[in-house]
Amino acid sequence: MRRLDLLRSTPFRLALTFAFLFVLAFVLSGLVVYQSMRADLSDRLRKTAAETFSVVAATYAGNDLEDLIATVDSHSRLSSPKEQLYSLNGPDGRHLAGNLVVTNLPAGFSVLNDGMPGVPAEASYGAYTGPVGKNTLTVALSFSQTEALEALVLVNFGWATLIAAGLAVACGTVLALRVQRRLDAIAATMVEISHGKLDARIPLIGNGDDIDGVSAQVNAALERLSSLVEGMKQVSSDIAHDLKTPLNRLQMILEGAAEKTSSGEDIATDLVEARAESAQINETFEALLRIAQIEAGARKARFSDFDLDDVVDTIAEIYAEVAEDDGKTLSIRRTLEGPGGRIRGDRELLTQLLANLVENALRHCPPGTVIELSVRRHGDRIVVTVADNGPGIPAEEREKVFRRLYRLDKSRSTPGSGLGLSLVRAIADLHGASVELQDRQPGLVVAVDFPKSVASPEQ
Repeated sequence: MRRLDLLRSTPFRLALTFAFLFVLAFVLSGLVVYQSMRADLSDRLRKTAAETFSVVAATYAGNDLEDLIATVDSHSRLSSPKEQLYSLNGPDGRHLAGNLVVTNLPAGFSVLNDGMPGVPAEASYGAYTGPVGKNTLTVALSFSQTEALEALVLVNFGWATLIAAGLAVACGTVLALRVQRRLDAIAATMVEISHGKLDARIPLIGNGDDIDGVSAQVNAALERLSSLVEGMKQVSSDIAHDLKTPLNRLQMILEGAAEKTSSGEDIATDLVEARAESAQINETFEALLRIAQIEAGARKARFSDFDLDDVVDTIAEIYAEVAEDDGKTLSIRRTLEGPGGRIRGDRELLTQLLANLVENALRHCPPGTVIELSVRRHGDRIVVTVADNGPGIPAEEREKVFRRLYRLDKSRSTPGSGLGLSLVRAIADLHGASVELQDRQPGLVVAVDFPKSVASPEQ
């Protein structure tokens, strides 16, 4: 990646921001520690000066001024002027002993600097002044060691700050580059998709982080998009293949009617056949449009809470006599008591779903078949089944029958457009449910499994 692109990238800017905040926090915490250490060293120097004053003052007993003077001179000789200073003044302010000549210092702790008489150049001292009898004693300790330690701490802290800043920026840059590479992979995948390569997918690194999670969701959306596009291609192919025959048949009927008209023959039968063919074609296109509307989610605004048991009862009531007239039996297997099958969805569409499943069973099963409807709970899910003991569907064909306009070879002689199960799948997808075809041995079980998010809690 070019440097300009890196500087413009959001991950790198975020990395620099966090690096700046980290260094700022490091500096602020270091300043707090430094000020605390400086205050502690100053307090220690005060205590040392006061203790030294007490040791020297203890030699003044019984008004023995000579011992006090000797002690002050002894400490002055043994101490470096750059480290310790002593001053003993009489009651009249006259200098009596020590290596420092200073007067009029306030009692207690004070600071001496090189601008004062007797103080070495470029040095400062913490002095403790107090009375010893009628005399005044001053003990001054140099700040040199304290200042040297403070300077050492500042230098080390400065280097630590530079190292921390460098590491923060370097680590931030590395992390930013890693994130940017992943974002670039996402962008590259989107470019491939926009150029028509619908099988392109965002690579996952498998660590389960946020980017992987978003990438997985995008991949799922792309998979769905690819399936829809492939479905549209398949639909286009199926429409061209399956509707060509009825359209050709309609054209032949109309041409025959035109010939009969020119010869004065009756064309009433031809018109009836033509109307039936055109009605079948219109029904096919209406079913295709309805599936498209359902897949677009346009019907979700009509969702409401209701009991699937009521829908099953309605279907059984409508189709029971139809099944009996066709030599078949339609029954309901009760597994729930009360409103246990409550879900949130489109009642009309779910009624259409069950009606399509029952009509398929009635259309493709021989006389004597028993068709059974049931609604049951499976944990926090609701499962609706339509089962029969008819010929069933071969395992290799069970997924294909959900394709638009797809019909089994043995079913091509029966009425229908091949869109019934496609509509069932579209309605189930709209409700977040799954549709599974199972072998009943003999017969077929169609199970529609509604998830927890759709199924209402048991009352």
